[in-house]
Amino acid sequence: MSLVLSLLVDPAQGGLDQRLVDLAREAAGTTAAPAWLASGIACDVAVPDSADLAQIRKALGPAPVDANLIPEAGRRKRLLIADMDSTIVTTETLDEMAAYAGLQEVIAAITKRSMNGEIDFPTALRERVAMLKGLAVDALRKTLDATELTPGAKALVQTMKKNGAYTALVSGGFTYFTEEIGRRCGFDLHRSNVLGIVDEKLTGDLIGPILDMNAKLASLKELTQANRIGMADAVTVGDGANDMAMLGAAGLGVAFHAKPVVNAEIKMQVRYGDLTALLYLQGYRRDEFA
Repeated sequence: MSLVLSLLVDPAQGGLDQRLVDLAREAAGTTAAPAWLASGIACDVAVPDSADLAQIRKALGPAPVDANLIPEAGRRKRLLIADMDSTIVTTETLDEMAAYAGLQEVIAAITKRSMNGEIDFPTALRERVAMLKGLAVDALRKTLDATELTPGAKALVQTMKKNGAYTALVSGGFTYFTEEIGRRCGFDLHRSNVLGIVDEKLTGDLIGPILDMNAKLASLKELTQANRIGMADAVTVGDGANDMAMLGAAGLGVAFHAKPVVNAEIKMQVRYGDLTALLYLQGYRRDEFA
């Protein structure tokens, strides 16, 4: 057996019991005992290469359990690249900024279509930023103050760093936010788009090239080379269409509470767990978390 079945739930809810584990084991065609990474939250089960993930997920039915199949070899990764909005933080910071201009609903609708892959990302970004021309920088400060980290974000970054990994926050959002969010979590690097600001107001423009899906993939390639590792040694995480290229290219690409277009393409999915799920997927036990 060279595959591991990872079963996990939201740590805030718990509830991964033997009944659910047995349902998954039967569907996977294994009698192997579960190896618990965190009691009632996450476990690994050795399964044959013939295990069918669709059948396992079907057997679990509506139970809020994330089931994924992972190669046993090389589980722990040496590079983390994470999206920010609706991944490392709980909100879309651009949408929250827009509330101060009375445009949250309009801009959020464009954001949703962009994240679902219905609109070209650079075009959608320019359109939304242009709508915020004249917005005071104070609105960005207020947005940042109200922005919350997704549960597990700091544990993910700090645990991987503790174990020698390089960590990068690579976002289609803005440096105004990624700099501070990166600092809060402890990321080694942050990259994102630069807002034009003159006299403490947004100009409605972006400075420099837009960090889009291709730029995220380029960052993955660059950082694997810089750290002298292969793509198989990287884990990426995101939720929108803008993340799909880096999710598909990394050894472990995780769709995190993702949009339908992403879940349709990316097999490794976390629909219920928090960001510590990425540690469990790499085989970390709860007592190993930083």
